[in-house]
Amino acid sequence: MKKNMKLLSFLFLIMILISCKKEDFNGLSDVRPPVPVTVTNAIDFRPEPTVGTSIGGGGIIKIDLAIPASTGRTIKEVTRIAISTTYTKIQGTTGLWNSSPIPVNAITYTFNSTLTEYTAKGGGAIPSVSTTTGTELSNRFYFMLTLDDGSVIVAEPVRVLVSN
Repeated sequence: MKKNMKLLSFLFLIMILISCKKEDFNGLSDVRPPVPVTVTNAIDFRPEPTVGTSIGGGGIIKIDLAIPASTGRTIKEVTRIAISTTYTKIQGTTGLWNSSPIPVNAITYTFNSTLTEYTAKGGGAIPSVSTTTGTELSNRFYFMLTLDDGSVIVAEPVRVLVSN
């Protein structure tokens, strides 16, 4: 009799679990913003967008950000720029690359800098680069964008590959 009660209880529990409504949620899936930001001059994805610079070419860092025109939105401003190894730096208000928002009012924004400015703003040393391969900067660039409707998007971090 006890075995039958345990079996019935177990079956009842299984029926409850099976009948529960499942939500369309996968904890491992990416959550993409409604307005995607792309790096149009990316040379690779490692897995983040990667742009290149050359020590011999003056170490110019150029990152082109864009949102699709089909969204009907524009980038009102670049609210924050940070260099870091983690996402948390862009969420703070100290130690940022820029101290005030940069007005844009377009669907594209081009960030220009140099390796010299990168080291001066706390990015770390320029890596030594062999003649056959490039080396990534230790910190990534993070951009927080405010759109014309007031929504805020943090773009994927951008890596910089340094070559000779």
